[in-house]
Amino acid sequence: MTATRRPFTQRMIADAVGVSVTTVSRVLNPEETQPERWASAETVAAILESAERNGYRRNPHATSLRTARSNLIGVLVPRLQDFVLATIYEGIEEAATEAGISTFVTNSLDKPELQRARTQNMLDRRVDGLIFGDAHLDDPFLDDLAAQGVPFVLTSRRLEGHVSVTCDDPVGGRLIAEHLLEIGRRDVAILAGLPFASTARERSQGLIDRFAAEGIEIPPHRIVFNGFDAAAGREAAEQILSTRPYPDAIFATNDFAAIGAMGALRDKGLQIPDDVALVGYNDTPLAASISIPLTTIRSPMHEMGRRALQTLLRKLAGEQVESERLPPELIVRSSTVA
Repeated sequence: MTATRRPFTQRMIADAVGVSVTTVSRVLNPEETQPERWASAETVAAILESAERNGYRRNPHATSLRTARSNLIGVLVPRLQDFVLATIYEGIEEAATEAGISTFVTNSLDKPELQRARTQNMLDRRVDGLIFGDAHLDDPFLDDLAAQGVPFVLTSRRLEGHVSVTCDDPVGGRLIAEHLLEIGRRDVAILAGLPFASTARERSQGLIDRFAAEGIEIPPHRIVFNGFDAAAGREAAEQILSTRPYPDAIFATNDFAAIGAMGALRDKGLQIPDDVALVGYNDTPLAASISIPLTTIRSPMHEMGRRALQTLLRKLAGEQVESERLPPELIVRSSTVA
């Protein structure tokens, strides 16, 4: 099967010519009658030549997003079946209903090519703006989108340079570290999640930094990046437990990964929390109802969605908006304190 060619973007033109994305955007603006105001004649010619040679097509909806309203907001998430993302979307939808506008959501499955294609589908429906719950730390797509003038806000995950409404994940990691230190756990393993997600990086780093402040280093072999679901958590825990000595605590950056780790600990004959304390993140309903209730971080998922929508509406109204980190709360249960 032939792979779909990635659309040629303004960032690609900028990289090829050696100028900023802003310069490319101004030169290619169809309303710009004097592009030489922004660049030399030679640079303008190079930008136009690169755009034509590579089949660049300007997004015709970026301007309409700023000049006409559809009262429709598009939302992209990795998987709406994920409880956390579904709860965030409920908050988005609730706030949108209060504001008299509509939303629709689609899944990107954390695949960049799907994120691009489904973003374009939303722009084709002339949404007023977008909310992304699937930002990747290692992908310039959102930078390109911002350079084209498309208004959006991030939630769940952060990305430097873009407005976001998220849980304060570094603080959440520190709260877990302080709890583990308080109960005497010093050899901690981290089931970190997906390496391109800010949630994985910041939750892990919050714990690592707090331990470092106590003079305790968490070695690289104690940190495993994998998925956030139960199967990925079990697989990551099995990797941690494949060699001795075993850690005396495991922190999973998602409750479902922590639940998956329970199976791996059981298979090794290890008792929770006597042998290994176990901590999750998000405080999903399952965390309190499983056979060994899970110590976790309660993140304000519903409120995150509400504020993301409200922030986007303020941005569309021309207000200056800033990123917001909502406070996490440590919930202590039997998986760390018998």
